[in-house]
Amino acid sequence: MDLSVCFLGTGATSPTRTRGLTSCLVMRGSDRVLVDCGEGTQRALLLAEVSQAMIPLVLLTHGHSDHYMGLPGLLKGWSAQGRRDPLEIYGPPGTWQLVRAMTGFIGPLRYDLEIREITRGEAILRDGYRIDPVATHHRISSLGWAFVEDGRPGRFDAERARALGVAEGPELGRLARGETLTLAGGAEIDGADLIGPPRPGRRVVVSGDTTPCETLERAATGADLLVMEATFLEADAALADKAAHSTALQAGALARRAGVRSLALTHISSRYETIEVLSEARREFPEAIIPDDYDRISVTHRD
Repeated sequence: MDLSVCFLGTGATSPTRTRGLTSCLVMRGSDRVLVDCGEGTQRALLLAEVSQAMIPLVLLTHGHSDHYMGLPGLLKGWSAQGRRDPLEIYGPPGTWQLVRAMTGFIGPLRYDLEIREITRGEAILRDGYRIDPVATHHRISSLGWAFVEDGRPGRFDAERARALGVAEGPELGRLARGETLTLAGGAEIDGADLIGPPRPGRRVVVSGDTTPCETLERAATGADLLVMEATFLEADAALADKAAHSTALQAGALARRAGVRSLALTHISSRYETIEVLSEARREFPEAIIPDDYDRISVTHRD
């Protein structure tokens, strides 16, 4: 099943001519989950050619305006387009009051809105995966989000089965499902003996705004993709610490320590050239990338 992340806005604080405000869409099969909803997200979804009708869930990382000011237009736009399916919005404490304040001035919606405040340890269960809230460290209550697929069955050793005398066809399929097969000569083959150990599913972690912290590093350990903010350069580390943000170097170092496969930097400040941010992160994590708005990253299985 396909798993990818579409970057709808990769800028910080204020939009620029090339970067909108923070938002990304995690897509698994036909499922769509929107993480944050900065100003302009509704238009970004159109430009990214993503069906908005297929988004049942919005996750907010925290209540700073560059992460949620796209919600009023998005909610009202969906209502005007005739949406009837309910929408769930999850976020840290304070989310209910924030979203209710918005709906107070955009007027009634044609669909139900379910607002849920969530804390660490409360997983959101989806078909084939779960979403874990990750405690992060920002100036206000904040969360990252870890998308964790269910484990996969072990790999079936078809070559070994053929060596044991199993012919091509339905019998191989039965063994691959773990069934026991009796051959013509009376010998029994247990399919479970031909199946390797279970394989983990894929893991995608979206940090939100945060300083590097143990909880985020733990959630990102072994992740296939870490999407992490890199708002400052190391020369401005004191500013980063005061604002409770990460530097590009810190993001690269956390990714290296966590052993992630891929690192995508976002929340890029207009005070720096993109190449400066990327170069600094690559001092710690050489494969780091900075996606542009509307870029998509496909997340593949390790084997």
